[in-house]
Amino acid sequence: MNRRAFSFGVLTAVAWSIVEARQPTTQLRINGRRLNEHLSALAEFGKNPQGGVSRLAYSEADLRAREYVMGWMRAARLNFSVDTAGNLVGRRAGSATGLPFLCMGSHIDSVPEGGNYDGDVGSLGAIEVAQVLAENDIALRHPLEILIFQNEEGGLIGSSAIGRGLTDKDLNIVSRSSKTVQEGIKFIGGDPATLAAVHRGRGDIAAYLELHIEQGGVLDADRIDIGVVEGIVGNSRWDIKVEGFANHAGTTPMNQRHDALLAAARIADAVNRVVTSLPGRQVGTVGRIEALPGAYNVIPGEVILSLDLRDLDTAKIDLVYQKIVGEAQQIAKATGTTLQFKEVTVDLPAPTDQRIRQLVDDSAKELGLTTKSMPSGATHDAQSIALIAPIGMIFVPSIAGISHSPREYSRPEDIANGANVLLHTLLKLDTVALD
Repeated sequence: MNRRAFSFGVLTAVAWSIVEARQPTTQLRINGRRLNEHLSALAEFGKNPQGGVSRLAYSEADLRAREYVMGWMRAARLNFSVDTAGNLVGRRAGSATGLPFLCMGSHIDSVPEGGNYDGDVGSLGAIEVAQVLAENDIALRHPLEILIFQNEEGGLIGSSAIGRGLTDKDLNIVSRSSKTVQEGIKFIGGDPATLAAVHRGRGDIAAYLELHIEQGGVLDADRIDIGVVEGIVGNSRWDIKVEGFANHAGTTPMNQRHDALLAAARIADAVNRVVTSLPGRQVGTVGRIEALPGAYNVIPGEVILSLDLRDLDTAKIDLVYQKIVGEAQQIAKATGTTLQFKEVTVDLPAPTDQRIRQLVDDSAKELGLTTKSMPSGATHDAQSIALIAPIGMIFVPSIAGISHSPREYSRPEDIANGANVLLHTLLKLDTVALD
């Protein structure tokens, strides 16, 4: 090849590279194979014989997984750091000055004997989106921030540090890895003494997007590609203490008993009856019952049972709760027992931003995907960020609705679809004002 032909060939190649670099963003797609390979690699940390993971926050498996994720964030050309709460933070500058961050993220810690997709899909999907932007030399107007929150499963700890700030009560919680939150933050490279530096206020984040598996079976059953999340339900919990009278199981006639467990069983049935008697999507659960003294030959004199109520509307939760209290009081009277309701936690509903919902829906449909508007019945890190910024969530199907289990599974093509919707929603968000 002569010099002239060689030069022409080089110029042609450069010209094509410029054309490709300037391709319309509507044609951009994430690398689905790379994303799913990263998910498979992450599943090795804390892998258990059942095929899932036990990657508890502040465990050795969590620490090693974080190190690998740090490497993927650097490969995506993100400026990487660990904030003082222990969250992994990757940033990319925007082309305009003075604009707040557009944020994406999720978590990588798991429940005991959990699955390989809860949190991981959103975390690695966000990193993949950042890498595609870098590879195509696309600069957003807003600065971009990828947040991999620590200890979501133990109470939204990392995201709460940003959204509301952590209290001494939070720091003294004992995690499932047997470390207190304060000890855990030190273990993963944070600094509990300077947590105030992590907390942010309104205006610091322009919007937050989170991709997640549905963890329910609606999308899979209806064969819908993408869930457009209306909001994260409020979640209120109580302990119900039922006091009767412990007595001999063989010598006490049935009509002379004050059986706390009998009353508790009827209350559990009443919870189901009340929740299902009202129109709406509210749910109620009694997930724990402890009978004392807990012997074959003793009528239970005291029982503690849990009550968990969830809905997008706080007023609906209050209505259901009052009806359950009314039913429980009648049961107590009929069984000769007494009741005490003790509030344990109250997580307020976190509606997603209507404008972001529309962008998610538009992005999915432009990609040829079907959508369904739906609530999230599970809590997510987005709930913490909703305190300070507009949020949006994107769901992909969970096969058979199984989650928090080694059998948790989302198809590779569904994960890629969700990440592409995340990418194009982000691009649209960058062009609009949400303030």
